[in-house]
Amino acid sequence: MCIRDSGGPGDRHRRRRRRRRIPSGAAHMIRAGVVGASGLAGGDLIRLISQHPDFELTFLGGSSNIGRRPAELHPGLRFDLGLSVRAVTEEVADLVDVLFLATPAPVSAELASLLADRVPVIVDLSGAFRIRTPELHDRWYPKVKRRPDLVERFVYGVPELVGEQLAQASLISLPGCYATSMTLALAPLTLGLGLELRTVVVDGKSGSSGGGLSLRTTDLHPLRNGAIAPYAPTGHRHAGEVRDFLERGRPGSVGSLSMSAYGVSHVRGLMTSSYVFTDERVEQRELQRAYPRFYKGKPFVRVRRHNETLIPVPDPQAVLGSNFCDVTVLHDQEAVSYTHLDVYKRQALDNLVKGAAGQAVQAANLRFGLPEETGLAMQPVMPA
Repeated sequence: MCIRDSGGPGDRHRRRRRRRRIPSGAAHMIRAGVVGASGLAGGDLIRLISQHPDFELTFLGGSSNIGRRPAELHPGLRFDLGLSVRAVTEEVADLVDVLFLATPAPVSAELASLLADRVPVIVDLSGAFRIRTPELHDRWYPKVKRRPDLVERFVYGVPELVGEQLAQASLISLPGCYATSMTLALAPLTLGLGLELRTVVVDGKSGSSGGGLSLRTTDLHPLRNGAIAPYAPTGHRHAGEVRDFLERGRPGSVGSLSMSAYGVSHVRGLMTSSYVFTDERVEQRELQRAYPRFYKGKPFVRVRRHNETLIPVPDPQAVLGSNFCDVTVLHDQEAVSYTHLDVYKRQALDNLVKGAAGQAVQAANLRFGLPEETGLAMQPVMPA
């Protein structure tokens, strides 16, 4: 990523430009920029922002594709915005009201350091500021060096759970795709019912777009097609991210949380299956009621019965192209005893929309006082 600071040596952290104050509501078009415009999440951001009734795309940033237009980088975007990819400098603050960072975590950390006090609102899709606890961050992101003073300033979380905080946030960090799915599944149990979860085991399966456009041998078609590849059988960093968030929301609510992640042969979409064990007793009826109650008024979380339609749901193909996350909760009667309760939950979402670009637009909507579904009303495409 090409990052340029026009200040002299040592000036980067000392120079401060007064932020342009952006009022809430849609009294004017909100100027939006995308950094990482040539990537998959960047492409979906361009697609969504260009169709948004209250956002105007005014800046595209990147490094390897300087001078190229969106239509050259994303075959599905055949329109002329009058924009091409530019290097990112501090002057971007004069061009945008909100800047979306669809960049790798080390790049996001560097850009945030340069622009946090200049750009009115930054929405980061990377893992740079997701984990607040320094020790956990260093464990999961050892190569990401971030300014300590920025860590507490970033508001992190899925919009459904931190919407009120987003309304005044200037720095926003969004969960990863798996973490979004897992958090939406577990929050009704910990934050809603107040349960203490002794053990959580998560099985995750994601399409090839989850790895971006980096070329790896394991992603070549002869090896990926038809495969169920355990690329992270243990130690997935999204598990650490979810646990850090839930523990800050309700300390002691999660004992252990482990995850195995698999790559499958489709392109978009992911599904997580969460197995939850708790020493507390909950009636099946209360469990079934807890999820619709918790997500009442949250348009992008669809609580579903697994047998309500033609195919068992959740299923990634039933949410592709949309900002929905489908959630089903099941009570395992065979596992119930006087010592523990087994809850089985499945979640599905489009990793590039609800897991990335769509959720970023949703968060920006809330930040600027717009209805959160603005520009995101598209229904899933099926079959895809």
